[in-house]
Amino acid sequence: MNIDLRGAMRSFATGVCVMTTYLDEAMGRRHDGLTVNSLTSVSLDPPLVSVCLRHDSVFLADLLKTKVWALSILDVGAADIAGEFAKSRDARAEVLRTVSATPGTHTGALILDSPSWLECRLRTHFPVGDHTVAVGDVLATGTRRRRPPLIFLHGKYQAIA
Repeated sequence: MNIDLRGAMRSFATGVCVMTTYLDEAMGRRHDGLTVNSLTSVSLDPPLVSVCLRHDSVFLADLLKTKVWALSILDVGAADIAGEFAKSRDARAEVLRTVSATPGTHTGALILDSPSWLECRLRTHFPVGDHTVAVGDVLATGTRRRRPPLIFLHGKYQAIA
């Protein structure tokens, strides 16, 4: 039996976020951002969310050291930004130098100019298959009503009509 999970999941629409964290180094704070579409609301009381990251992700390694992150939920105008944050760490670093973002007051992780955002602190993490599930306490949120959300469906970024 051939299981094509990727093919089957192409029909499942997900929201698109940029997840940010950082690492404090001798030369200062190095921020990183990564496009994710695995965000899940886990609990409202207490407020918890989860994301899934590949085990070999350098972003995950930083997150496990820093234990904080921010999530910027993107709108339809940010498909190009989502594409850039899906590239290599060096390419993402270039984008971080030019994108409109501010450090979150609760975590210091960068919050992009987006319709909504969350700041989180790592509660727990565990390996599952080829990914690590990170569960975080939501420390703060914000919203700005603007354009429709960006979604990922059939292997590409799209807007809800």
